[in-house]
Amino acid sequence: MNSRIDVGGANPPHEARTRAFLLSALLRVFIVALGLASFVLSANAAVKRPVHSHRDPFREYIASLWPLAEERGVSRPTFDKAFAGVFFDPKVVAMTEAQPEFVRPIWDYIASAVSPERVERGRAKAAAVNAWLAKAKETYGVDDGVIIGVWGLETDFGDNLGSNNVVGALATLAYVRFRGDYFRDELLAALVIVEHGDIPPQVMLGSWAGAMGQTQFMPSSYLAYAVDFEGHGRRDIWKSEADAIGSTANYLAKHGWTKGLPWGFEVALPPNFALTAADSSSPAPFSSFAARGVKRADGLPLPEKGEGRLLILAGLKGPLFLVTGNFDVIKAYNNSTAYALSVAVLGDAVKGGLGVIAPWPTTDPQLTAAQIQSLQAKLKTMGYEVGEIDGRIGDAMRAAVRAYQERNGLPPDGYADLALFNRISSAR
Repeated sequence: MNSRIDVGGANPPHEARTRAFLLSALLRVFIVALGLASFVLSANAAVKRPVHSHRDPFREYIASLWPLAEERGVSRPTFDKAFAGVFFDPKVVAMTEAQPEFVRPIWDYIASAVSPERVERGRAKAAAVNAWLAKAKETYGVDDGVIIGVWGLETDFGDNLGSNNVVGALATLAYVRFRGDYFRDELLAALVIVEHGDIPPQVMLGSWAGAMGQTQFMPSSYLAYAVDFEGHGRRDIWKSEADAIGSTANYLAKHGWTKGLPWGFEVALPPNFALTAADSSSPAPFSSFAARGVKRADGLPLPEKGEGRLLILAGLKGPLFLVTGNFDVIKAYNNSTAYALSVAVLGDAVKGGLGVIAPWPTTDPQLTAAQIQSLQAKLKTMGYEVGEIDGRIGDAMRAAVRAYQERNGLPPDGYADLALFNRISSAR
């Protein structure tokens, strides 16, 4: 029998039928798998897609600022360029909510601010920019030691400007309405700076709160007080040490610095000194303090002209200072007594001063923020004006403590220690 393949209609051999069946089955499996994969990818995309992907409240808020920016002379290209890549930053918001459990003692603050290492760096920096410091002192009448002190505390003489994009940080704070409209207005001021061409928005860096450059100016302060001290055609407080120095001096001068008047100095009281609350609240001539036996701690005579008031931060057993109106001008830069004193002491130390001479009462137990808040609330119920009940000891709180002490026959030094806390807490 001859073997032949009849293609005219006869059934194919068994191997051919088997191969055809397998190929068909594999094709069906492939089609099903392809469909399943497509379904999974579509489902995943649907899960990842936000419910309201077309809405972005933060970007809508940014867009709403355009009319206000336009009113201030900001062009549309500048507006769009400034906000390119800007995003809501939750880390910035978190910084607004950070509250210390314990209040930092004044002596720890001073020790950190006026460390030997910083004093040495300050002396090297002061020598390098001596010509600009001298020009600033001559132009604005501001003590060069205070200028160097501000520079050192704000950015460690220009070494730590902050790494936050100022427009982004301010936009975040404005969006959450932290402190009302304050940060919105600062954001608009930052846009004006960009419009003027002093710095591109992408390299406008500063702190989480939008303080900028070596001077840590807020944008509104930059517009009002920054100067082109170097004469290079723009106000550059980021890279120009000359502009930073001149701008700081201009700021202090515009806030009322009195030429030739010291910020103050450390003093020693005689054993029989009759302290009153007014000694710390009402300035009196230096001559009147000298007549009561007050002397400078460094042995120099008190100035013949001028007036001051006592600054007592750690009780009569700690260092005491006689400060002038120029001390309050330093506080205009940062409304903190500890800050202002650190600026003053750092500047003096850089210029060869002795620093703080009397020892601080470092063994005194310190009140917690909660205890201070409790003390503020109790004093307020007694009729004393303590300022904001915030767990911090500021000027208003010290004044309230002095008033309580004077009324109750205690030395009115304004020092809220543990003994005073226990006494007032137990009072009815």
